[in-house]
Amino acid sequence: MTNLITGLIGVAGVCAFLGILLWWIKAAPLIIICVLVMALLIYDFYQSLRANGNGTT
Repeated sequence: MTNLITGLIGVAGVCAFLGILLWWIKAAPLIIICVLVMALLIYDFYQSLRANGNGTT
């Protein structure tokens, strides 16, 4: 359960940071890179939760 909570806090923090960054800098290459980074972050978070059994061993 701890991995889920801390992971969601981390994902929300990165989304907030990149969202503010993209709000001020509206460049197509930056948008593409940020979308790909967020997709990889969410995929890795999902894989991490599946591998650990959601924090319970």
